[in-house]
Amino acid sequence: MGNRLLVLGWHNIDPTPGFPDPPGVGRLGFAKQLRMLSRFANVLPLQTALGLIEAGEPLPSRAVVLTFDDGYRDNLELGIPMLERHGLPATFFLVPGFLSGTVGAWWEDLSAAFDRARATTLEFGGTVYPLGSPAERETAHAAVRASLKTLDHASRVAEVARVSELLSPAPSSVGEGLFMDWSGAKSLLAAGHEIGSHTVSHAILERETEPGQRIELGESRAALESGLGITVDTLAFPNGSSADYSEVTTRVARDLGYRCAITTTAGLASGGDSPYEMRRVVVTPTTDLASVAEKGWRKAKGLVGRRLSSLRS
Repeated sequence: MGNRLLVLGWHNIDPTPGFPDPPGVGRLGFAKQLRMLSRFANVLPLQTALGLIEAGEPLPSRAVVLTFDDGYRDNLELGIPMLERHGLPATFFLVPGFLSGTVGAWWEDLSAAFDRARATTLEFGGTVYPLGSPAERETAHAAVRASLKTLDHASRVAEVARVSELLSPAPSSVGEGLFMDWSGAKSLLAAGHEIGSHTVSHAILERETEPGQRIELGESRAALESGLGITVDTLAFPNGSSADYSEVTTRVARDLGYRCAITTTAGLASGGDSPYEMRRVVVTPTTDLASVAEKGWRKAKGLVGRRLSSLRS
């Protein structure tokens, strides 16, 4: 691969309201993925990979960095033992608001409200959506979710609360305790992994003013450094598509002293690219990593592809 780096990004392992899957599927899939990576990839800590790229030195062949966004509790309780079993390092991009319990994950709150909705219809954006079947609820949910992503953080939180009230969800404890706290973040460090910033509140940065972006990026870094006693200079943009950040965002990240910013634009990261728009392939525990790897490692496909295919079954 030379100076080409495959950055992989996960969120949760077990199913959540926002990322549903049949029970147990995520654990089995993630274990299979790590087995493949440990056998056929050179998994590097993010800081090590950045150092090589910045120095203009070649990366190992089939170089991979593992990342996790948001700080789901199962990253700690399930992911860390699995990573340790294979001796694989990872970087966790955390949200101080989630660690402190002062900010909710809006997509999880919204998903849980739709899952438990007792209302039979929802009027939203001038459209009345029926909610009688799971398919109808998912149609409504998708429309609301897409609309909310266009709002700034404060407006999005208010709209989630309004929609949730209209849905009249049945009481449930499902979805509680999904995210790790500060103690959990310290456990990640104790296990030898790296921590980066994911903003204070998981704001979609392009929807915020420039002062708002400075607060999200600056206060997140300061909170993580103060709370964990470490230097934080890596960043992953929430949502992370090219529509979710701008030149203002990358300039603010650079001004605040971040070393890199990672996006969700699919592809291989390269030394020739801006360090504030690093590409990443976002996956789930059920993604076929053999196919992802073969596409990314075309030069090694003849050798590696045949071996990877044995792990698909």
